[in-house]
Amino acid sequence: MATQVQDCLQEWIRSRVDESVGSWIDETTQKIAAGESKPLYLRFGLAARKVPKSDLNLKEQELAAAEAVRPGWRPANWSLIDAVRTLFVLSIPADEESRYVATLDRLFAAGEVHELVALYQALPLYPFPTAHVNRTGEGIRTNMRSVFCSVAHDNVYPSEQLPEGLWNQMVLKCLFVEASLFPVVGLEQRNNVTLSQMLSDYAHERWAAKRTVHPELWRCVDIDRYEPAAADLERVLSEGNNVEKQAAALTLKDKSSSAAEKLRKANPELMARVNSGEVTWETVYHQLFE
Repeated sequence: MATQVQDCLQEWIRSRVDESVGSWIDETTQKIAAGESKPLYLRFGLAARKVPKSDLNLKEQELAAAEAVRPGWRPANWSLIDAVRTLFVLSIPADEESRYVATLDRLFAAGEVHELVALYQALPLYPFPTAHVNRTGEGIRTNMRSVFCSVAHDNVYPSEQLPEGLWNQMVLKCLFVEASLFPVVGLEQRNNVTLSQMLSDYAHERWAAKRTVHPELWRCVDIDRYEPAAADLERVLSEGNNVEKQAAALTLKDKSSSAAEKLRKANPELMARVNSGEVTWETVYHQLFE
């Protein structure tokens, strides 16, 4: 996989930089691949001066190629500098896990915000995937919003590798910092009863403090697994605003419990809009964040 990913990155980069920049990148990757550490540490940061400050702006076929070589890879929002830095990291010899992780650790320790974003969003591409869980936890705990979002958004690594507790922490932090859950990969697949209870409790705390509850919270509350949440959804459907009601209805769509069926029957018009595809998590996202 690593070689195919590198091929994709090299193709995208070459079509977007001039010959002199391309030569500088090729020379750097060759030195890094040969085991030279100094060019990696120096040029990882220097890329911001050498490479054009532009978005990667991948075409549909390029995004399809990314998905083909690494399922779940979503580089649609990457910058050109991000792509170059990722190519440098993937050029590091991966013959020994401890050495590779130590090299990554040094890059993370010295990284400024934009460098950290590049490093974290490329997590799904690194060799030795299970070795980066603790590093991902640091990204989740950061107080830098852009760095946190590089872990939580459009990044398949957390859903594939994080233990339940750390996954739940990431989802809850999205709500704390008002980062949308829509770009989080694997929400339905990683949903769990502990998270449903945590989010229900969080909603109760918000209501008790006379504060609003973010509508996307209900996406991760499964009343089939945590039945007490049925009362929460009933409250939202009766007292919530338009977007909140849509979110509650979406949560109910595919649930099989009698409590879910009861709430669906009590809200036929809204459920019809959900079932027809008029109301989706994407439409809720656009109403909330655009």
